[in-house]
Amino acid sequence: MKQIAILVPQNYRLLSIAAILDIFQTVNKFSQKAGQAEPFGIKLIYVPGSGVETAFAAYELRSTDSDFTADLVLIPSFDTDDIGGAVKTNGKLIPWITGQYNAGAEIASVCSGAFLFAATGLLNKKSATTHVDACAAFSAAFPEVQLRPDNTVTEDGRLFTSGGSTSSFHLLLRLVNRYCGKEMAIRVAKVFAIDMDRQSQSYFSTFQPSRNHNDGLVATAQEKIEASYHDTGTIEEMIRDIPSSRRNIVRRFKLVTGITPIEYLQKTRIEAAKKLLLHTGKQMNDIIFNSGYNDPKAFRKIFRKSVGMTPTEYREKFQLR
Repeated sequence: MKQIAILVPQNYRLLSIAAILDIFQTVNKFSQKAGQAEPFGIKLIYVPGSGVETAFAAYELRSTDSDFTADLVLIPSFDTDDIGGAVKTNGKLIPWITGQYNAGAEIASVCSGAFLFAATGLLNKKSATTHVDACAAFSAAFPEVQLRPDNTVTEDGRLFTSGGSTSSFHLLLRLVNRYCGKEMAIRVAKVFAIDMDRQSQSYFSTFQPSRNHNDGLVATAQEKIEASYHDTGTIEEMIRDIPSSRRNIVRRFKLVTGITPIEYLQKTRIEAAKKLLLHTGKQMNDIIFNSGYNDPKAFRKIFRKSVGMTPTEYREKFQLR
């Protein structure tokens, strides 16, 4: 029997923990009905004095002070926008996670749980993913981690991560496949109606420019780009009135936002195109021009690279009808 440890941190997202429990309990139920031993022993792990354990009194609980050793540790996502604060609040879990890994356990995180996972240092020089809209903040906080923002799931040795909330099911299916075989994974996928073939999460992303800084020069550059992105001019033309050298602007811009002005312009244009595709009936050529592009071939190439599908596929998948 594999021992599964599900962390119950403060600021946990209930849906995240519920999904993990549901998947592994379903596997146990299938095995039991087939007259086989349950493959998973499921424990919920909490820090003494945190108070979170009272919400899960019906489950088998273990504190971080116990001598429990897991085969697999699962870190759920957080239900807060202050992820940095949540990591600090749950700092006592970090040595416990590290200790379990050193004892041979596999570690997996769901969505924003990757921030707590990365805070252990175990993901340094390793591949990881997280919620697609949290990738910029993750990269800034943990530059040594090899972030794969497009990936639904990553696996690097005994370390696993998943993207946005529904991507947790793809991670859990991979783990079920790993421990119980493909037949069981397919059976669970059918019960939960999970599309096992989804490999990318990039088309769920929304470009949300960072304005949480005090650099006036960068803020001015952002405003100019956002005000004139639909023009087909170059980035140099858009920021030429800013009293600073191009080299200085680029350096400070990337330091503050995590991307260059050119990348910022491209993301702004693609986001504008996505909105036009979803909320208007404009023809494709009009959308291309109104987004600041004059070369349809170049637009489609950039769109597919950024979003993970063609403009037409994006419109068909998400447009309200």
